[in-house]
Amino acid sequence: MKHLKAIQKYFWKYRVRLGVGLIFIFLSNYFNVLTPQITGFVIDFVQRKLPGYQPPKRAPQYDYLVSKFITWMEGMSGLTKVVAWSGIIILLLALLRGFFLFLMRQTIIVMSRHIEFDQKNEIYKHYQQLDSGFYKRNSTGDLMNRIAEDVSRVRMFSGPAIMYLVNLISLISLAVFFMYKRDPLLTWYVLAPLPILAVTIYYVNNTIHKKSEKIQASLSDLTTNAQESYSGIRVIKSFVQEKAMLGFFTKNSEEYRKNAIGLAKVEAVYFPSITLLIGISTLLTIMIGGLYYIRGTHNIGLDTIVEFVMYINMMMFPVSAIGLTASMIQRAAASQKRINEFLDTKPAIGEPQKAVKADLKGNIVFDNVDFVYKDTGIRALHNFNLSVKKGQKVAIVGRTGSGKTTMAQLLLRMYDVNSGRILLDGVDIRELSLRSLREQVSYVPQDVFLFSETVENNIRFGLAHADSADVQKAALQA
Repeated sequence: MKHLKAIQKYFWKYRVRLGVGLIFIFLSNYFNVLTPQITGFVIDFVQRKLPGYQPPKRAPQYDYLVSKFITWMEGMSGLTKVVAWSGIIILLLALLRGFFLFLMRQTIIVMSRHIEFDQKNEIYKHYQQLDSGFYKRNSTGDLMNRIAEDVSRVRMFSGPAIMYLVNLISLISLAVFFMYKRDPLLTWYVLAPLPILAVTIYYVNNTIHKKSEKIQASLSDLTTNAQESYSGIRVIKSFVQEKAMLGFFTKNSEEYRKNAIGLAKVEAVYFPSITLLIGISTLLTIMIGGLYYIRGTHNIGLDTIVEFVMYINMMMFPVSAIGLTASMIQRAAASQKRINEFLDTKPAIGEPQKAVKADLKGNIVFDNVDFVYKDTGIRALHNFNLSVKKGQKVAIVGRTGSGKTTMAQLLLRMYDVNSGRILLDGVDIRELSLRSLREQVSYVPQDVFLFSETVENNIRFGLAHADSADVQKAALQA
């Protein structure tokens, strides 16, 4: 759960929408718990019309609005009118509850979509700031999975899980409050299975969290495998390796399947167990309440038993949704942990607070430059010196791995030198603004990549203000 603290800033940003949504949840449940009281009153009213009926000595305790309605109803003559008006009021309460349920979803679920949007933008922006070494250490499939699948699971927490959890707490609080006002002793019997439920939730939550982490890790492996296969399909076909790649994919897919089935088995036991405990509460209500009613040893009427059964049935879905909510929360925590791992990664390439804006003329100096790739330990350059004057053309040749590409990447500060320095017009490039430096250096990478755009837009990439004439001129010069 501690990992989910990272999204508190989003809840604060949308605090008004969240607060209004929580009020709507409470109002929907408030109108919901009034229905059993109206039903109980009707049953009691009908019983009082029966000859020989002796009402309980203890008068029922009703909500303020229900009390006003009952006072008005008792002034009526005729059983039919009372039953008819009670039915109308129950229908009206259902409509009010449905209206606030609609508003609840329109506030909280829409809020979760805004949070998802903001979080994806935050992750994407952070991806853009990370250095080249980061992308060598992490696969594209894993990065894609974290910004898509993991963010989606976090959204399920910030929307549905929050909604279900608050709905559960508010409904149970209201139901238990009115049940206790009605009959404290019977309420304690109804709540007897709750300790078992609490222990079950505690242990199952830990299991769900561990299995969720395994599922997300295996899903990343599966996504990476698929992405690499699609990107390298020409190479795979050229070397007739379709069968081998299918084997790798099947292995990763099988690992994901096993983890997913393991979680499904836990949830398959969890949900029925909660429903069983709710059923036990209903059984205790009918059995104990019925015995007290028959023996007349306690002030419990038939209306009380009916009200309690209705309250328990109301709580059945929210309580049974504890498993679903717990699963959402644990999956979101596992996903947010993976997201935080990347968001907490600092770019290896930084710039000083007072970075100098580059205005390059073209004088380049490599001064005793040493560079070793951290990931592989390969020394690309050692005591390298080079001086290129403005307007001078220099061709550097050498065998593969001799450091030619490394020189260009160091000049752009894709990496920083381990020792020595690189000067542009006499200024150390580490003192220059990264943006202004890279905007003024033209670099053609070895890897060919085209965006899913027109050829014209691909040529224009990096110089958005260039018009069609500039693009055509550049194409002809190339």
